[in-house]
Amino acid sequence: MIYQDTIVALATPSGVGAIAVIRLSGKDAITIAEKQFKSVSGKSLSKQKTHTIHLGHIVDGNKTIDEVLVSVFKNPNSYTGEDVVEISCHGSHYIQQEIIQLFLRNGCRMATAGEFTLRAFLNGKLDLSQAEAVADLINSDNEASHQIAMQQMRGGFSSEIAKLREELLNFASLIELELDFAEEDVEFADRSQFKALIERITFVLKRLIDSFAVGNVIKNGIPVAIVGEPNVGKSTLLNALLNEERAIVSEIAGTTRDTIEDEISIGGIGFRFIDTAGIRETKDVVESIGIKKTFEKIEQAQVIIYLFDSTQFQSMGSQFKVELEKIKNKYPQKPLIILANKVDQIDDKQIEKMQMDIPDIQLLSAKTGFGVEELTNTLLNLINTGALRNNETIITNSRHYDALLKAFDDIQKVKYGLETDLSGDLMAIDIRQALYHFGEITGEITNDDLLGNIFANFCIGK
Repeated sequence: MIYQDTIVALATPSGVGAIAVIRLSGKDAITIAEKQFKSVSGKSLSKQKTHTIHLGHIVDGNKTIDEVLVSVFKNPNSYTGEDVVEISCHGSHYIQQEIIQLFLRNGCRMATAGEFTLRAFLNGKLDLSQAEAVADLINSDNEASHQIAMQQMRGGFSSEIAKLREELLNFASLIELELDFAEEDVEFADRSQFKALIERITFVLKRLIDSFAVGNVIKNGIPVAIVGEPNVGKSTLLNALLNEERAIVSEIAGTTRDTIEDEISIGGIGFRFIDTAGIRETKDVVESIGIKKTFEKIEQAQVIIYLFDSTQFQSMGSQFKVELEKIKNKYPQKPLIILANKVDQIDDKQIEKMQMDIPDIQLLSAKTGFGVEELTNTLLNLINTGALRNNETIITNSRHYDALLKAFDDIQKVKYGLETDLSGDLMAIDIRQALYHFGEITGEITNDDLLGNIFANFCIGK
């Protein structure tokens, strides 16, 4: 897969803005841009140093399209490893299209999704896991996902894998060498050192595989369903968490007839709160549909918040406990947070009685904000963020996760072979397979279909 042509695309979001950036990359990028650019200083772009910026105009014959700043990056010291030109023009949609069409008529091809980053990978500027991190960085919408993407883009994950792969490759070479001298019964690979290496690889792979559970929720956010009887304060709680009037609040039971969703960041982690319709028996057709959707959202949620009205506990406490048991029995694997709302309206004796009946409840007044901070702390404690705080490598990509699982399986076969004195030729097969899966992660082993699938998920212009 060799690219010789010059590509062009809008590198900033489509639409009207103050500034737009149009990017060209390829062996003729500077030459093509130079023909359509008139510098105010009269300088020629091709004679300028790399990483310089020049003021001038983009022209089409005698027609001036826009006053622009042109940045020049000469190979190999550019993002793609090729000659790159970036044109900062005014953000008019008309201007953007006029400039892009001008370059398309003069030797450029429209870039496909992710093609700039693909060229960076093919030219050795990034390995494959770093290239994928570029897309994750663009899509990061909270502090934690941004932190993980930055670490991976800087090579934290790939360097860890590359080091293990190199050590394993060295031992694989020695074992392969032993096969060449099989008749002489010599042993080049120290088996005790090899066992120590396999143990270390096993430990690292297990840690990386285990981190995917945390990485996946950090990357995609954690859906939290807020459920309970009608008019217990679910919408008020959602508004308190979001710090805005997102949901309609009224004294009329059944006001929320559909699910309302919104996302906030707590401690750098994205939580998507789902305010559901109240669960109760009703003949209202529209409200019944909302209640049905409530149970659908509980199925999709990873955490359930059950909210009840503490002022009604004395008369309806037994009913609340029955509903809680139903939720616990139906969703035993999902964390359940039990909140007693409106505690500002009851006395200490009522609170004490309630806590004795349901020991694991948390007190809340969604209206005044009391207990909201404790709730957010509880939500954070449900996630093992220790690895994030310690800046450890966290896996968020399902492709990497799959490759790590396969590599781990092959390493276990190698370990078993060492323990049972398996012949070197059979162990070599499992070692090669493990090396193959390591190479899949960093891109040392690729094919056109794999690259097509990965970079198709990028935006045009990146």
